[in-house]
Amino acid sequence: MEIDQWWPRLDALTQQWLIAHNGELVPADILSQITASGGVVSSEAWWVGESDPSGLSLSDRAVDWIEATANGESPTGEQPT
Repeated sequence: MEIDQWWPRLDALTQQWLIAHNGELVPADILSQITASGGVVSSEAWWVGESDPSGLSLSDRAVDWIEATANGESPTGEQPT
């Protein structure tokens, strides 16, 4: 499921955290909210960045998407070509 599909399913607190901490590692509790909302964490998902034992990062494109959403702009949600 793409970011534009699971984003509206997140509760307001999770969306606010992602906006306020955009570009930071996503902690396990926030990641569990994303997966509960339909976000599948896989290397094929364009919104997934790198992962290590301390957490998961969102891709640069996902960071841009969240920033655009926070600014009231129309993010495309499209996959990179």
